Amino acid sequence: MLSDITFGQYIYGRSVIHRMDPRIKLIFSITLIIMLITAKTIAGFILNLVFVLTLYAFSGISFKMLFRSIKPILPIVIITGIFNIFFTPGNGDPLVSFWRINIYKQGIIIAGLFVVRIALIIVGSTLLTYTTSPIELTDAIERLLRPFKYLKLPVHELAMMMTIALRFIPLLIEETVKIMNAQKSRGADLDSGKLVQRVKALIPILVPLFISCFRRADELAMAMECRCYRGGEGRTRMKQLHLSWLDLSASIIFLFFCAGVIFSNYYFTRIL
Repeated sequence: MLSDITFGQYIYGRSVIHRMDPRIKLIFSITLIIMLITAKTIAGFILNLVFVLTLYAFSGISFKMLFRSIKPILPIVIITGIFNIFFTPGNGDPLVSFWRINIYKQGIIIAGLFVVRIALIIVGSTLLTYTTSPIELTDAIERLLRPFKYLKLPVHELAMMMTIALRFIPLLIEETVKIMNAQKSRGADLDSGKLVQRVKALIPILVPLFISCFRRADELAMAMECRCYRGGEGRTRMKQLHLSWLDLSASIIFLFFCAGVIFSNYYFTRIL
């Protein structure tokens, strides 16, 4: 299960999405999440779904990676959807009624749309890290947070910390899998027993994992110090960020998409 967590990974490519300005991609990702949260109609959800699938098609990322990004959170999403089915009140007669539980059509619709919404948020967010290198992501965050420099905030350091934390996610997952396999090869039983026993079995994993985290952090700090890293003051970049006609065209298409979602919320039958 841990090996299926792909958030934070970067997949090299030269697709249209890869070549877009990282600032535009970051703004698109945040706006896409807002569009998914504010969608209130079936048409709005279908428009979001088609748009996300189109982005994956143009990115060159295989749809296998799409399903891998959803798989880790799928059990939680399904359980939450089931609760929505059982505890969402509706109008009219229930479809199924037993004991004190009534299942309405409205509850089934809301549960299904909830699952789609969370899945699309995860998929859309991971596409940003799939197609944007950590350096580009750091530069994009720093440039977008530049106005906060006037408030004496360490913008470069904040962007660097956010990117390093994001990049450490797949590394720590890989390290956890290695430690678990090493413990299993030594006879550790991590998959059976009661809940308390399983929690106790995690201790031989957490201790070396914490040690590995501190070691990686120390090695990273040493490497940055050896390269004379002194923060963002006077720092230059090998690659400068420039908006191109590709970014302008993508922005126009994205504005039409946002307008379509907003239009559907007002002129189609709302279900949420």
